[in-house]
Amino acid sequence: MSRKFTWFIFGGMILGAILGAVLNTSLPHAAAVETAGYFSVVTNIFLRLIRMIIAPLVFSTLISGIAHMGDGAAIGRVGGKTMAWFLAATMVSLLIGVLMANLLHLGSSLHLPLPPVDAAAGVQATLSLKDFFDHVFPASVVDAMARNEILQIVVFSLFAGIAIAATREKVQGLLSLLEQVSTVMLKITGYVMLFAPAAVFAALTATVATEGLGILKTYAAFLGSFYLSLGMLWAVLVLAGVAVVGPRLLNLLRLVRQPTLLAFSTASSEAAYPRTLEALETFGVSNRVASFVLPLGYSFNLDGSSMYTTFATLFIAQAYGIHLGAGQQALMVLMLVLTSKGIAGVPRASLVVIAATLTSFNIPAAGLLLILGIDHFLDMGRSATNVVGNSIAAAAVAKWEGQLRAEGEDAPILLEAEAARSR
Repeated sequence: MSRKFTWFIFGGMILGAILGAVLNTSLPHAAAVETAGYFSVVTNIFLRLIRMIIAPLVFSTLISGIAHMGDGAAIGRVGGKTMAWFLAATMVSLLIGVLMANLLHLGSSLHLPLPPVDAAAGVQATLSLKDFFDHVFPASVVDAMARNEILQIVVFSLFAGIAIAATREKVQGLLSLLEQVSTVMLKITGYVMLFAPAAVFAALTATVATEGLGILKTYAAFLGSFYLSLGMLWAVLVLAGVAVVGPRLLNLLRLVRQPTLLAFSTASSEAAYPRTLEALETFGVSNRVASFVLPLGYSFNLDGSSMYTTFATLFIAQAYGIHLGAGQQALMVLMLVLTSKGIAGVPRASLVVIAATLTSFNIPAAGLLLILGIDHFLDMGRSATNVVGNSIAAAAVAKWEGQLRAEGEDAPILLEAEAARSR
């Protein structure tokens, strides 16, 4: 069933691109945009249903996972290893973006028409340390859940999970309730995912109908170079994962191909979260590690987005003929290691970070207009990479903690859940 479903999603992508191209060429632009709006409704409904699931799923699984870890020392140990992996992966991602941008030097070689330096890009560039801390800590967990602020939900869940672990004998009923909520949310996920192929079809139809395939030709070199850079990042992440987990990590890539394809086609990492969690547990990552690392990864380990920030910033600088020396680029990387952690859940997060970085290095923020037209196609690759990066991170931490099932060993709960879904 899983393989068939993957083909349904892939088919939706192909058919959506074909129909979008037909609409773009056969209708006046205004009519094509209006028609695309109707298709976007389908995608928006699907993404809203996914977001409906995310907050209670992260809340219940993360608290349960932390509570089952036991004492604070175990939680601190797992958290330390997780953040160490995240920081290393972020640094590697940023450096690959810098390396490829300097090697290809596309900004100066494509000779694109430059927007006026005072043109408005429509992206808020404000990104301060104060904004970061204001965004991290919730004033109300109810408000955080209502607005799907994953980072704030994670912070509250960390406190709640540690508190439940410390008073476990007195709150067994509450822990059992949270585990039941998690089970129900995963079941709801199965229902929502049935609409994924239709959402993928609608998303690609709307995008191509509005932009047309011509924009891909205009920016073919930029798109190709960006995806080549993502390929390099994938290779590094996979090699690092194999070094820690062993050759069986390649099986994890097979298990996450469906959520990765879903993230790619919808340009949304959130859409892939529930299926990624299931794939990790099927692979053998314990529930307590998977439900701890994955939500943190969605806040702190956006590898594809991180690589894009340096790649796009240097591209824009090159387009305007602005040279950034090695010292300035090193400073940029160090700055982005921090600022890229404060934008989880922010719409068009990568563009916000890039806008702030451009301003910090006196590069015209109007340069964002050079990439806004194809940002959706770039976001598809970023979202897929984020899923792969977080999956490998969870497997690596599980291996370090001895929480990775031996290959071929079954998980009774997962088998029972799978049997229930098949019925």
